[in-house]
Amino acid sequence: MSARVVRRTLAVGLPLALLGTVCAAGTATGAQDRHHRPAGTARVTASAVLGDIPLAGFSNGLLPGTVGDDRGVMLGGIGSDIYPAGRKGEFWTVTDRGPNGQIKVDGSKRRTFPVPGFDPAIVKVRVSGKRVEVLRSIPLTTRSGAPVTGLSNQAGRDEAPYSYDAKTPLAYNPNGLDTEGIVRSPDGSFWLVDEYGPSLVHVSGGGRVLARYVPEGLNLKGADYPVVEALPGILLHRKINRGFEGLALLPGGDLVLAVQSPLLLPDQDAGEASRNVRLLRFSTKRRAVTAEYAYRFDAVGVVDPGEDDTSELKVSSVVAIGGNDLLVEERTDRAARLHRVTLPRGAGILGSRWDAPAASPSYEELADPAASGVPVLRKTLVLDLGTVEGVPGKIEGVAVTGRDTLALINDNDFGMTDGTGAFDSDGRLVDSGIETSVTLLKLPRPLTR
Repeated sequence: MSARVVRRTLAVGLPLALLGTVCAAGTATGAQDRHHRPAGTARVTASAVLGDIPLAGFSNGLLPGTVGDDRGVMLGGIGSDIYPAGRKGEFWTVTDRGPNGQIKVDGSKRRTFPVPGFDPAIVKVRVSGKRVEVLRSIPLTTRSGAPVTGLSNQAGRDEAPYSYDAKTPLAYNPNGLDTEGIVRSPDGSFWLVDEYGPSLVHVSGGGRVLARYVPEGLNLKGADYPVVEALPGILLHRKINRGFEGLALLPGGDLVLAVQSPLLLPDQDAGEASRNVRLLRFSTKRRAVTAEYAYRFDAVGVVDPGEDDTSELKVSSVVAIGGNDLLVEERTDRAARLHRVTLPRGAGILGSRWDAPAASPSYEELADPAASGVPVLRKTLVLDLGTVEGVPGKIEGVAVTGRDTLALINDNDFGMTDGTGAFDSDGRLVDSGIETSVTLLKLPRPLTR
């Protein structure tokens, strides 16, 4: 079966008639449903799209010979996060593990990797008019200089990797990273988070993995870079493909890591019904977790009106906005809301009974964590992105660019969709037509205090 490929263009613009609601009255414990007082409007000031860059040319330009056939896939997926690069309009972004999808075979979903040689990369971009220009790309490599790849790490823990048509099994790779959040340290190195471990990854300015910090008990063997079990073992109960996604660099140098979804405790049903997630504070000086914070989603119908599946809720971005204040993005694939939280002193729930897998009930099972003595982060709604015309879906990266300005980036999944229709009869991508875009927002009031 053949299908027409939808091509992307460089001239796509987004409408500039805009409306957004910024709310800031009061704070609340947990994520109880609340009414908010509108405080003004937000508007898009610019939007730009990434043009067509063949994935094979991109990859082989960084690491020659890594991709033989890109199956017509263009560079995309750089919207896993966005971080200011210093100059106005310039940003650091990061790809995820690369083109991937799901195909159901005999009633079970298989994870496909159509371009298994793709290597995750840090990509520096510039917003220039309506175009997103690639200024620099840095491949992620092992100690010996080999690509880390985006392939699954461990049999029995990660999804088995398959070819584009889900017919041929691929080999696991303990070096593989499903990179998400990114920040850049003053020394020029990068910190990334990964969904597989989940893990925190320290990367040199040239892309070499310096260390990968993983949960205690992960027992990852065979990686060609240092693997350090420095994170709480409770994280081993992360949902597949829902490890770390958000990462923030605090002014003092500490990092905040966000687990994308509730842990599967005591089981998958409890995790998928839960609204309770965890943020971790990591000291880059001590190379250790110093605090763990309880965060509670709003009801899924509040975040995304019309959606009733709680498991669609995710934390995709956390951004430092001065001191110990953060913006936290709660989203589904169709909607997103930004909340302000202030991190308290102390270790939070780190090392408490809520870090014990056998705890009954688990933290994830609590319908009202605060009533059970859990110190849930207090949050205030700042912006409902769903009310701002011109903001695309699946926003995974948020950057603060000024006292009252933001930059957003979406994940276009490399133009891929799930199912057997993702590729035509010749094995070429049937592009979704969704662009990678950077959207700049002006807020009606400053974020910083």
